Amino acid sequence: MSSPNPAVDPYFAKARAWREELDKLRTILLDCDVVEQLKWGKPTYTTAAGANVVLIMPLKETCTLLFTKGALLKDPKSLLVQPGENSQSARQMRFTSPAQVARLEKAIKGYVKQAVEVEQAGLKVY
Repeated sequence: MSSPNPAVDPYFAKARAWREELDKLRTILLDCDVVEQLKWGKPTYTTAAGANVVLIMPLKETCTLLFTKGALLKDPKSLLVQPGENSQSARQMRFTSPAQVARLEKAIKGYVKQAVEVEQAGLKVY
């Protein structure tokens, strides 16, 4: 289990929208082998070497996990969506309730593990 980064605590403390989802996602991600940082104003989870793996991004209609190289992940449950038509590598996993986050905890951990492996293997999206 990773430790929470005190520099990221204020982000979660001041969050209003998607508060429960954010807290659940943070707990799940910290239970994975990733390092918590604040990049681009968002909680970002990286490999020990500093490669970006996944970001928590609360949006207007969903709370989202953004996998930076999500296009390279196996998605047997069809949980990943392309964020925009011009997005080549990133993929999002979208949530609309704390219950949905809780129900998908095991799957989330599996996708994060895959994403870490993609980064450690040095794979690139072409």
